[in-house]
Amino acid sequence: MAAAGTKKWWKNAIVYQIYPRSFCDSNGDGIGDIPGIISKLHYLKELGVDAIWLSPVYQSPGYDNGYDISDYKGINPEYGTMEDMEKLISKAKRLGIKIIMDLVINHTSDEHEWFKKALAGDEKYRNYYYFREGNGRSYPNNWGSFFGGRAWSKTEKGDYYLHLFSKKQPDLNWQNPDVFDEITDIMRFWLDKGVAGFRCDVINIIYKQSLENGKKRLALTGREHYLNTEGCHELLKRFNEEVWSKYKTFIVGETVFVTPDDAKLLSDENRKELDAVFFFEHMDVDNYGIKWFKKGFNPSKLIKVLDKWQNALEVPANYLENHDQIRSVNHFGNVGKYWEKSAKLLCGLNLSLRGVPFIYEGEEIGMTNGDFKGLKELKDVESYNINQSLRKMLLVHSIRRKLILQTTRDNARTPVQWDASDNAGFTTGTPWLKINANKSFINVETELRDDNSILNFYKNMIEFRKNSEALQDGNYRRVASPSDVFIFTRESTHERLYIYCNLSSFNKAVEFYGDNIIFSNYEEAERENFFLKPYEFRIVVANI
Repeated sequence: MAAAGTKKWWKNAIVYQIYPRSFCDSNGDGIGDIPGIISKLHYLKELGVDAIWLSPVYQSPGYDNGYDISDYKGINPEYGTMEDMEKLISKAKRLGIKIIMDLVINHTSDEHEWFKKALAGDEKYRNYYYFREGNGRSYPNNWGSFFGGRAWSKTEKGDYYLHLFSKKQPDLNWQNPDVFDEITDIMRFWLDKGVAGFRCDVINIIYKQSLENGKKRLALTGREHYLNTEGCHELLKRFNEEVWSKYKTFIVGETVFVTPDDAKLLSDENRKELDAVFFFEHMDVDNYGIKWFKKGFNPSKLIKVLDKWQNALEVPANYLENHDQIRSVNHFGNVGKYWEKSAKLLCGLNLSLRGVPFIYEGEEIGMTNGDFKGLKELKDVESYNINQSLRKMLLVHSIRRKLILQTTRDNARTPVQWDASDNAGFTTGTPWLKINANKSFINVETELRDDNSILNFYKNMIEFRKNSEALQDGNYRRVASPSDVFIFTRESTHERLYIYCNLSSFNKAVEFYGDNIIFSNYEEAERENFFLKPYEFRIVVANI
């Protein structure tokens, strides 16, 4: 066990998320695996990555692609062995790359031994979960599930168990001290193997303050009884005091429905809970409060939200896409005429903001949403559940299809496009999920050879950030700008940078500050002196 240190290594880290199933397949079974990840470590090192956030590789029946864990101390055979995992940790360490594991502790799989014993009537393990009798013909309460439908399912014995997600993911009872002991033992198990921390899945909903009926809502009725509860704060403090503080960890929490005030409490350094949090408000600027119901994207709303969170948190966890969100170039950019320019703009934006930047696999080459033709091509359990909910709302198939195909999580889960071959260099077998046709020009091999590619823009931007005092540790301040244009400064003692981001497909007249353009996604001959071109990104240095 390593003693805790005072230097927080993660504050200047570049973190790269790997969704193992879709990253690289080493054995031809069509599913990405740990040896495949090992084979690409040098690629990640050359990209400039300091840490990998590894989505779940634990033993799992795979109903929710690993977020339904049946053994926290085992490795899913689809991904490899424990020896493979130890090799990954060791080889990554030798390259200066740390491993951050996904920690899913709101729920387990219904195939976990604890739940199996609970169903068999073992009182000890029944208390690991929430089992309740129904009220006559009704459910124990009126709570709704994140995946649509009710948050309760009936057992063969006639009682019900709580699951805020799929019925295959029963919620753990964190009021039971045995659950705390079990999970902290699991944390130590992995930390002792050399992982550098955890990304904690939906961590701010794990503690249910009560099981009373909730205020009726269109979605997620009951959330006031489990969202950001005081019991959750106390659990996080105990995790920190008893486990995390004993190691040099980085703990980032996925926190749903958080306000800036909520996030401050969860990540305040003095409170000793989480190091940083993922917030979602910027992901929702183009929907009506529920991601499946989209409206037109307004860049000015995104700018306003990002500015709010930059000012709210000491160390924001910045991201523009992940395994649960659609591809950022589809979300905030332009996949047509300005695909390359907008992908580079989003790279520059993410890597210029104050905080810890997270890059999702394939984002660095400008990967786009999946080109799915119908719902039958999808694998995502959430999409299937939402289809059922929309059907109950009497929406016809054509509307359901449109809503789901533009929002499904599978959009970001198509295999990484390593080259232009039939299976994009991802596998020699049949890929588990359809590969995009644009692999012919959006792929690592092609972009490595092109000095002006999105991939090389990422490499250069990462290197620039690592050598910039202002981007590493400088203050942030927004500068007045026209609509759809984000201008801000990053300033340290010896360096002041002006960051320009035109998030539209139109020329935008702006007032330029500073002296030298030192970074841009347009060539010098293409740039103008009085306006930003569509999706133009610039960094201008000013003399201090």
